[in-house]
Amino acid sequence: MKRREFLKTTVAAGIAGAAFGPLLKASNKIRANATRPDLVAVLGGKPVEMFEAGIKELGGMASFVKSGQTVVVKPNMAWARTPEYAATTTPELVAAVVTACYRAGARVVYVFDHTCNAWKQCYELSRIAAAAEKANAKVMPANSRTDYRKVSVPKGKTLTEAECHRLVLESDVLINVPILKNHGGAIITSAMKNLLGTVWDRRYFHRNGLQQCIADWVSFRKPDLNIIDAYHVMMKNGPRGRSLDDLAVKQMQLLSTDIVAADVAAAKIMGFSPSRVPHLKMGEELGLGVMDLDKLNIKRVNCKTSREPR
Repeated sequence: MKRREFLKTTVAAGIAGAAFGPLLKASNKIRANATRPDLVAVLGGKPVEMFEAGIKELGGMASFVKSGQTVVVKPNMAWARTPEYAATTTPELVAAVVTACYRAGARVVYVFDHTCNAWKQCYELSRIAAAAEKANAKVMPANSRTDYRKVSVPKGKTLTEAECHRLVLESDVLINVPILKNHGGAIITSAMKNLLGTVWDRRYFHRNGLQQCIADWVSFRKPDLNIIDAYHVMMKNGPRGRSLDDLAVKQMQLLSTDIVAADVAAAKIMGFSPSRVPHLKMGEELGLGVMDLDKLNIKRVNCKTSREPR
């Protein structure tokens, strides 16, 4: 199927499927003592437009990045695929996040991923490297073991030690920018799973209980902010995908400091119960976040509605 045909036949159905009702039943009302929402769900815009609307609801990037700080922005660019296949994070979104960090006063912003395919091809074909560099990020390779440091994982039930990329250890702020998609082993790959791109030996995870290891690794260093790219969502044949037929246009984005809640909402976008994803419950048991969205302050923003004439 050609890209134009794909978009024509899936946009309407995809947006309808991403309606707020089935995803988040919680009210937009924020508790009087709450300074900002726990989760922002944005619908109906382009990725950059949705990010700008969502981060505004969280108080702006200055709520997370202070002057002079070092920031790591961690996208998914693990596969040697061009953006239209939605195997990697939208490059314009990554660039917008980098720009927002600098506007907030960041001293330096790093972008990297420990890729599955050859890293140079992944960085180039995903177009993330070029977009991030244009926004003045320092795009770093992550394919050399010399850049990793052995760390203990005190809360880990299965994973008690691992080798973490040094930039994560040295940074003041970690911003997680995954793309939402299907994954054969993990069920979904979203915010929690995206952090496997900061560890050296992922074979241990797959050989010793992937679901628990995902949760254990998040317990080592929770991101300060999670921004889930759910514009085009790979519904099958993930995490690399085979064709445009694997995709649905959901035209959504999720922003939250609660990585478990963000992934629970992501599972709902994909149309199935979060209980099917063991690492979500495991993350909640480790104190990484909550699964019950009804307990959260959730802000829903419809960019499409905001553009319509009044």
